[in-house]
Amino acid sequence: MLTNRKLEIMSLLIEVNNKKVEANQGETILDVLERNGLKVPTLCHMKNFFPSGACRMCLVEDEKSDRLVTSCSYPVEEGMKIKTHSPRVVESRKTIVELLLANHPDDCLYCVRNGNCDLQGLSKELNVTERKLSNKKNKINKDFSSASISRDPEKCILCGRCVRVCDQTMGVSAIDFINRGSESVIGATFNKGLNTSSCVNCGQCIVVCPTGALHEKIHHPEIQEAINNPEVTVVVQYAPAISVSLAEEFGLDAGKDMNGVLNAALRKIGFDRVFDTTFSADLTIMEESAELIDRVANGGKLPMFTSCCPGWIKYAEEFGDDFIDNLSSCKSPQQMLGAVIKSHFAESEGIKPEKIYSVAIMPCTAKKFEAQREEMTQKGITDVDAVLTTRELANYIKLSGIDINKIEPEVSDSPLGVRSTAGKLFGVSGGVMEAAIRTAYYKLTGEELLNFKVPEIRGLEGRKEAKVKVGDLEIGVAVVNGLANTRELLDEIRNGRDDLHFIEVMACPGGCIGGGGQPFGTDEEALKARMGALYKIDDQESLKVSHKNPEIIELYDKFLGEPLGHKSHDLLHTKYKTRDVLK
Repeated sequence: MLTNRKLEIMSLLIEVNNKKVEANQGETILDVLERNGLKVPTLCHMKNFFPSGACRMCLVEDEKSDRLVTSCSYPVEEGMKIKTHSPRVVESRKTIVELLLANHPDDCLYCVRNGNCDLQGLSKELNVTERKLSNKKNKINKDFSSASISRDPEKCILCGRCVRVCDQTMGVSAIDFINRGSESVIGATFNKGLNTSSCVNCGQCIVVCPTGALHEKIHHPEIQEAINNPEVTVVVQYAPAISVSLAEEFGLDAGKDMNGVLNAALRKIGFDRVFDTTFSADLTIMEESAELIDRVANGGKLPMFTSCCPGWIKYAEEFGDDFIDNLSSCKSPQQMLGAVIKSHFAESEGIKPEKIYSVAIMPCTAKKFEAQREEMTQKGITDVDAVLTTRELANYIKLSGIDINKIEPEVSDSPLGVRSTAGKLFGVSGGVMEAAIRTAYYKLTGEELLNFKVPEIRGLEGRKEAKVKVGDLEIGVAVVNGLANTRELLDEIRNGRDDLHFIEVMACPGGCIGGGGQPFGTDEEALKARMGALYKIDDQESLKVSHKNPEIIELYDKFLGEPLGHKSHDLLHTKYKTRDVLK
């Protein structure tokens, strides 16, 4: 009886567009509308964030109180009579858009978000076809100082999305509101360039930005120049998450695996060799599992943190420099493959390393920053020369006139092409950990891990933990995505927690499948589809562990020697140090 009474209290009825709708006490009007298939436009609203109601775009009319209320922040009340598109509501939304456009640049044709801009879309939806209000145009300098992210403050509509995701999801707070009133802008500390700020280049601000105020640094022109140069061999690699996220850029189902089509498209663009970064994910596992075993066996610094995510590495240098010795010394798969291409591949093909232009396609904007780090240069030659995001790749394919629906799938180039499904799991949060456990388990016990799965560390949760029995050892592992979640774990370790041995950190929610270079409009359903596609590949294919990849074995036999050996240490490992930035 108590339970029934509680449910009775929680449930209430409201009227929406003259129809009775059931709602729950504590819900916002927007929650109820979305559950019932009614769309209300928003600009500042972000799912799972505390509502601010700042932009007023989600206004609805409550006939009972005769007021316009923000549906994203206003809780439902018994007896409400809501109109979602009354003349009063539509006119108010239209006025808001006209005010935003009053000092917005008139350069939609040249904007990177043309055709995929929330403000542009609302203008069309609300039939704003002329400028009724005029105001002095914003004149604010663009910021091109970052290696990964470009800022055009003149296109900023002050929705605050970027500020909130940087603070609450990433725990970085590299940007914030500056000044007050009509002088308000969003900028980095002391209104300096992003390059001097605490920005970790994750690109989550780009993903949530509704306009072209934030976008990735474009690397297409220099890549095209290299392709057009007959004296240069242009090679390309693509990350595990790319093949299961690219389809969305062409209107196909989320999670559709485009691996073979991607290989063919890249060759048609003009790349001389096409490699799968999943190969070097396997290589990373060989080195990282060996490093973990060495630390556990010889009293090395624990817990050991993975080092595949450049956003996390920069965060550690800035906010967690007391853990720098805990970071794995392994380079990321992108940089490992870049290093192998300009050494072993160059040697075997008889090509001078300086005549190779190496391109990486990544779901991540921070990879652009990583590629230009001084630690990633050998004798004046960079491991990777340029990085494209998933979005840039899609634009490149379209620019090249390639119809992905009419090309036959192809395989990637070998050597450096065979990969395991363990390496493919690098695309999802928990995947690096699971792949490493599979190989570490084999190295320590001589047997394969039962079913090859560690279900406790799968899923999209911000933090997952498990105890893994490996022979006589019990290894405590943790998987974290979203740097704000990482900060909490670091504080626990600082305060004496000592039951963890190995920790995987990914800056972006969900891992690389949710990276800052992924398609706009990514939601939880898209993340689940991409994650499901990667786990499906792991279920269906037979080569499930990195240590049985025949081309990895051959690379060690013919070139590297052994994991943690002299040559592999010189090529595949690096070190980091404290980074002083404005905070």
